[in-house]
Amino acid sequence: MQTKNVVLPKLNNLSPTLESTALKLMEETGELAQAIGKLRGMSGERPAVNEQEAMQLIARELLDVAQTAVSMMFVLEEQYNIDISEIRDQHIEKLVRKGYLTE
Repeated sequence: MQTKNVVLPKLNNLSPTLESTALKLMEETGELAQAIGKLRGMSGERPAVNEQEAMQLIARELLDVAQTAVSMMFVLEEQYNIDISEIRDQHIEKLVRKGYLTE
């Protein structure tokens, strides 16, 4: 199985809750959708940037989504004693069962 690691730090000076992080995740996901929609002209606007610039914007918004998801994982670990490594392993097993991955 080929893997690619993206390591994102725990953010400082924040006091996230499960609820605030979930709301932030939805906000960031909306910004990602908006960036994709602008690229595809779905808002009725003509794209104001070229495709490479649009892909850079999409990548930045995607990392905002990923960072917020990672922050939620820290909240689950620290406030609710959830073992994210164990849940990740279960998730990978599910992907293998569904045929999306081979071991």
